Amino acid sequence: MNVKAAGCHLWRTYHQHNLPCFQTLRNFCASRRTCSANESGSGQTQRTGKRSNFVPVASSKHDWIGPPDRLSNLRPIIYHIPENETPLERQLRHMRQETEDWNHQFWANQNLTFSKEKDEFIHMCLKAKGLSRRDENGRKRTLSSEEMAVFYKDFLDKNCTKHANYNKEWYRRNFTITLLMGRVALHRAWRRLTRRRSPVT
Repeated sequence: MNVKAAGCHLWRTYHQHNLPCFQTLRNFCASRRTCSANESGSGQTQRTGKRSNFVPVASSKHDWIGPPDRLSNLRPIIYHIPENETPLERQLRHMRQETEDWNHQFWANQNLTFSKEKDEFIHMCLKAKGLSRRDENGRKRTLSSEEMAVFYKDFLDKNCTKHANYNKEWYRRNFTITLLMGRVALHRAWRRLTRRRSPVT
């Protein structure tokens, strides 16, 4: 992990999370796509937040990034374990992996809650109109964008504190990761420098 990578990581973090509701709204949109895909399949499909147990081959030299998870909509990352990994490098890797898992779990749970409450809201509105979930042709009934806007605002208002706490924790974790990345880069630079100065025997 070098200084350039640390800078890129910090830049990506800032631009993705500098607005409190940006991550929330982005995951809402992805959650709607995920919910539609699940509803079009078997109704017996059990939702679970469990992630893949994929393990890269021992000869792998790079990080592995998977397809977006169907619940959290985040791409899982399995970090490469370098040969002769130092304690500081291990601490950084563990912190990054732990943060990835924490982030996945938060959005998997949040998106499931969002989908469940949205479905209940639609059902309640249709029932108030005296309508069933499906029309005479068997197609699912939908609400207008104005009607759904009421739900979206209410959901954001109810979860405002939760999202604010998430953002604080996200910043804290990424600040810690960035500091560790800087320490690892300095440690590697110092190690290379001392090797060059070591007398040849």
